[in-house]
Amino acid sequence: MTDSGSQPSEDAVRWARLTDKQRACLDLLLEHQTSKQIARRLDISKQAVDLRLTTARDILGAANRAEAALRYARLKQTYDRIPCDAIILPEEPRLVPSDFPNGELAAMGLQHSASHTEQPVAVGSPFKGLWRHDHPGRNRVWIMATMLVVLILLILTGLTIGETLTRLISG
Repeated sequence: MTDSGSQPSEDAVRWARLTDKQRACLDLLLEHQTSKQIARRLDISKQAVDLRLTTARDILGAANRAEAALRYARLKQTYDRIPCDAIILPEEPRLVPSDFPNGELAAMGLQHSASHTEQPVAVGSPFKGLWRHDHPGRNRVWIMATMLVVLILLILTGLTIGETLTRLISG
């Protein structure tokens, strides 16, 4: 019976009656393979292929191999679909940060996004996230520019202190 409570269609019954071995032969028949080529690919005898195709042709109600292939192709499009229900599919795994004893954040394992939705709270040095390699390009430029300005200020401060000390000593 189908979902509507009626009897299954004749096509559904035909599809259900085909065996996996018959379907394998019919799949290769759809690729325009001869019985001999099908036999080689499936590692069976030519007579076994012919028997499977004849039985499948009778099940499908076809007059010849070509008609059986056409009917099988039509049934395959209808009934050979992988059912997919988005409700039962697992969520995409993602990397989540994990705190290590040394205080650095690192992506350690895969977990479902539903199990770890809040952002980790940074504890410790305010600069510990500065050396990450996943900063966007614009942020990297700003970080480098800031470091250059700080370095120039340190050098100028050192030179000023040195000059002041030299004047005091030579005085």
